[in-house]
Amino acid sequence: MNNSERLLAFALEGQKYALSLSSVEKVFRSVEITPLPKAPTIVLGIINVRGRVIPVVDIRKRFGLPEREIGVSDHLIVAQTPRRDVALVADRVDGVIEIDGREITRAEQILPNAQHVAGVVKLAGDLLLIHDLAGFLSLDEETALNDALKENTTLP
Repeated sequence: MNNSERLLAFALEGQKYALSLSSVEKVFRSVEITPLPKAPTIVLGIINVRGRVIPVVDIRKRFGLPEREIGVSDHLIVAQTPRRDVALVADRVDGVIEIDGREITRAEQILPNAQHVAGVVKLAGDLLLIHDLAGFLSLDEETALNDALKENTTLP
């Protein structure tokens, strides 16, 4: 495939999303999340992944989706933003898909004020929203998260 993109597809509330596979480190079933006092409201808590403290962020809040308890069938996607590793909670992970990069429509072409969405792909009658991790946490959220992590964890 010419100009192909590999994406990890996942779902929230029936809507399909994706992340660039190059930013994904690991996917696993949900585990117990330890609360992190004084963290931004978008942060559900922290988990330990191979000795690393990883903040779990609530992608539902970012997209204005209804809140719900995390269940045993949910998945955590550990991914790298430009500044840190984060874990995202997904209802379902559909797996890796490969698409022709020319099929991606840049978000601003169809959703001028779309935040946190890099692009959109029409896939088998559905729209797949490609998530942009670069701006997922605002500068204020990053600062508050850093402060909460320093205060509540022992990081190397």
